[in-house]
Amino acid sequence: MMKKYLFIAFCFCMLLLSGCENIDMQTATDAGIDVVKALTLSDKDVQEIASQSAQYSDKKHTLATPENKYAKRLNQLVGQNLQDGNVKFDYGIYISPEVNAFAMANGTIRIYSGLMDMLNDGELRFVIGHEMGHVMKKHIRRKIQLAYAASAVRKGIASQNNIAGDAARSLFGGLAESLMNARFSQLEEKDADDYGLAFLKREKFKPQDAVSALNKIAGLGKAHSFLSSHPDPDKRAERLQAQLDGRALSIEENKQNIIGKVKAFLEKYIPPLKRYKTGQLYLLTTVAFYPGWI
Repeated sequence: MMKKYLFIAFCFCMLLLSGCENIDMQTATDAGIDVVKALTLSDKDVQEIASQSAQYSDKKHTLATPENKYAKRLNQLVGQNLQDGNVKFDYGIYISPEVNAFAMANGTIRIYSGLMDMLNDGELRFVIGHEMGHVMKKHIRRKIQLAYAASAVRKGIASQNNIAGDAARSLFGGLAESLMNARFSQLEEKDADDYGLAFLKREKFKPQDAVSALNKIAGLGKAHSFLSSHPDPDKRAERLQAQLDGRALSIEENKQNIIGKVKAFLEKYIPPLKRYKTGQLYLLTTVAFYPGWI
């Protein structure tokens, strides 16, 4: 497998070198190596990239001090030591009228004061839970791989000693920007919504605030930059309301139902498969019902 990745890196370098006289060999080679890294990032790599990206972002924005009213409000809502499993979350506020929020794979969550101004405490808790969901469901790992690969391409362009190369070199931090403005799929957003709703229930908060938050965000209008990177909040609100009314299930509940049915079927008609664990059965189910996945 590693040979395959090295071959990809070699081809990448050759593509850059072909037809270019003014080329920085070291940078071009580094770019090829970065392509391999993007495909083989370890959990430690992901955490390190997320940490560095968060630091870069914090330097570009005005981070609220502990004495700031926004920081005090956030601390009252979630405390200072909230964590899920092995993930400890690091919350912070950017003083900006922008309506936005994002999370990094290492548990960093940043909320813009403009978003805090438009939401009440319960609604803000849901947004925080939603961002936690992106971390816990590992949605950001794939985004880091894509962003890292993009930075490798940028470095490859920078290896050419020309105007384009100079411009590309000036784009340090593009990786962080990509992560801050990452667009998630509709399925990933629904998954994060489910986590946010479950978070409210688990912490004994009002689950109806999840629906209220999405309805308020929908009021921004489809032309708003925040909604341009998110699926329709109106439909997301309707989906969560259906769950609260008992008319629908979460993605995780649907998945567990499918696994349970397949497990019962296999145990009834193929007894030897009783030894399979839940994860293995889920893989069998995925292959059986979604052959295109592989």
